[in-house]
Amino acid sequence: MLKSAIVRRVSVVGNSGSGKSTLARELAAILGVPHLELDSVFHQPGWEPLPAPEFQRAVAARANEDGWVIDGNYSAVRPLVWARADTVVWLDPPRRTVMRQVIWRTARRTVTRQELWNGNREPVANFLHWGAEESIISWAWHNHAKYRTRYAAAAADPANARLTFIRLAGRRDVSRFLADPAGYAPLAARSSSPGGPSPAGPASADTGG
Repeated sequence: MLKSAIVRRVSVVGNSGSGKSTLARELAAILGVPHLELDSVFHQPGWEPLPAPEFQRAVAARANEDGWVIDGNYSAVRPLVWARADTVVWLDPPRRTVMRQVIWRTARRTVTRQELWNGNREPVANFLHWGAEESIISWAWHNHAKYRTRYAAAAADPANARLTFIRLAGRRDVSRFLADPAGYAPLAARSSSPGGPSPAGPASADTGG
């Protein structure tokens, strides 16, 4: 069981393309709380980044509300979100799954010219460059190991002991979690059980460069 039977403020983290926003929207609907996608605050019109102080003020105001699901990895606001969160849901599918999902999502958004946030649309440059700062596809590939290391360490950090960490490594985990958010076994319990996965997960060899 979770440390708290009440799941009201949830931070959803993980690599780009791991399914954060989809899970966060579904979870928010189940819990009956608002959903905030951090990208929608950070990326202003023309993909201009919101200055850090304004970003932090906007996110802090939302984090101070009674209940929410906030998804995103931004280090500039993570301490603010986690200071109020009761649960951290870490999406950690294998790299091959992330790449399949991020490529399909990017292609669909590019072809349909879907508006994302504040008038922004997926740039064609995602398919023309391999620099991580110029392509979300490259970003997902190059940062997969970084996110896995970051959140495994955060889950094991005594400073985060009051938070319940939930690691979801695939669709089956996601379905089971959404079916019973308050009853899903936290990461510590799952990794310490006989035969349970390590924090690095069953696909630990799939961490790349």
